[in-house]
Amino acid sequence: MPLQRRLPKRGFKSPHVKFNAEVTLSDLDKLGLSEVDLLALKKAGLVGEMVKSVKVICTGAIRRAITLSGVRATAGAKAAIESAGGSIMA
Repeated sequence: MPLQRRLPKRGFKSPHVKFNAEVTLSDLDKLGLSEVDLLALKKAGLVGEMVKSVKVICTGAIRRAITLSGVRATAGAKAAIESAGGSIMA
């Protein structure tokens, strides 16, 4: 029997998962800030201290104009932020 068939099979767990986080539009609306970046999200407790990359997902609604800087967003979240009068800076 070959070695690769004798060893137990294990799944894959990415080592980079602990450095990525997701934030919803409703979380940003509750935050109450006009300018949002990674540091502001860490201070508010929405993401962990080890997080290096944040992505805004389109869950919930946003009612005020916000400016995202250094935070990525999905296509739906980007459309919702821009329709509320906000902007996304790279």
